[in-house]
Amino acid sequence: MKLPRLYAIVDAWCFAGDTRKMLAFGVALLAAGATLLQYRNKMGSSRQILSEGRELKRKLGSQAQLIMNDRADLCLGADFDGVHLGQDDISIAGARQILGEARSIGLSTHNLQQFRDAASTEADYIALGPIFATRSKQNPDPEVGLKTLTEARKLTSKPIVAIGGITRTNCRSVLDAGADSVAVISDLLDTPDKSVEEFLRVLG
Repeated sequence: MKLPRLYAIVDAWCFAGDTRKMLAFGVALLAAGATLLQYRNKMGSSRQILSEGRELKRKLGSQAQLIMNDRADLCLGADFDGVHLGQDDISIAGARQILGEARSIGLSTHNLQQFRDAASTEADYIALGPIFATRSKQNPDPEVGLKTLTEARKLTSKPIVAIGGITRTNCRSVLDAGADSVAVISDLLDTPDKSVEEFLRVLG
């Protein structure tokens, strides 16, 4: 799987239930050059997640790859391009059974042992983090740091997505440590158009 350098995350929690603002944010990310967006909603009902997912798909069409967080069934229902799973979600094999071969599957890991286990699965890419301290989760896992990322790079040829506390200031160091792509939430929120352009310029 070929990942773009910037992996933008649209987190519904950041918009306090305002679907219109969330959709406008997604449109702004796309217009500025983001080509991969993950829709994440940890608090919504299945109906709400499916509804918002379908609206994102309608707004963005096929101009960007869309990834559904956690839910392989809703990925299929919203006609997204893939799903991103956490450690407590359905297995990679189970998700593959639901989605078939055409859609991508990513998996979050938070330490080297989880990463090593993920590398032996059929996941298309592996996320590792938090690399730095993050405010995007209420109970974040401990920081893994750039050194762990470099060690993880030695374990697989699969694409690695680094996540957690990544900003325009530190993103280049994350790529240099071995990541193929950086996932960003907070540093896109205030000025998505300007932020995406600056990320893309720094990431090269």
